[in-house]
Amino acid sequence: MKHLFLVVSIVLIFGCSQVQNQPKETHQTTIIKKEKVFPKLVSNRYNVAFLIMDGTYNTELTAPYDIFQHTQYRKNIKQMNVFTVANTDEAITTFEGLKIIPDYNYTLDSLPKIDILVVPSAEHHLDTDLNDKAMIKFVQQVDKTAEFITSHCDGAFVLAKAGLLDHSVSTTFPGDIDTMRAMFPELDIRHDLLFVHDKKYITSAGGAKSFEAALYLCEYLYGSEITKSLAKGLVIDWDLKNIPYLVIK
Repeated sequence: MKHLFLVVSIVLIFGCSQVQNQPKETHQTTIIKKEKVFPKLVSNRYNVAFLIMDGTYNTELTAPYDIFQHTQYRKNIKQMNVFTVANTDEAITTFEGLKIIPDYNYTLDSLPKIDILVVPSAEHHLDTDLNDKAMIKFVQQVDKTAEFITSHCDGAFVLAKAGLLDHSVSTTFPGDIDTMRAMFPELDIRHDLLFVHDKKYITSAGGAKSFEAALYLCEYLYGSEITKSLAKGLVIDWDLKNIPYLVIK
């Protein structure tokens, strides 16, 4: 019996030592980075880019976005592709807290030709955003080939900083006109107008009136009937004759 106990003990000890001496399994985690998927842009359309960043205000972004996106449901016109551009691939957070994944990162991606650039207002367009050299350079580069550059509310400060409004009449958010005049004293900045169209630049007062500025561009491109149908589809009363605006010939 003692011999049996001794044999069992030796087997157990030997077995345990074998288990302890076995190499530990290693688990490697492989991180697979998903390939970025860009929006599908239909050819023979206007490419409309919306410049977004942290602090962008919802209305100045979504109002023109709604109008321009709805051109895709109108026939016999040159419709619009709409997409967002930013200086990051991460989600940006609007002033109101909406999270948006940008379609393109203008610091890294190869961008399609932009026919219309929309610059919505953002929280820091009167201060720190104007020190963003990469963003200002991007706006200047787009300006070289774009057919239209539009801004809403304080987005006009970005256009002014980029030098786009040096020889144009413009406007901005009513409460910030004096600030813009002080910051850019050489510019001709008008008040009591919802938007101003000078050459290829359209600047607007912003807010809910961003709808009107976007509808104006559609009327300029497509005529009144198409534009009235776009407004009707979004339950907007639209009559250009009743809107205070200025067009510089």
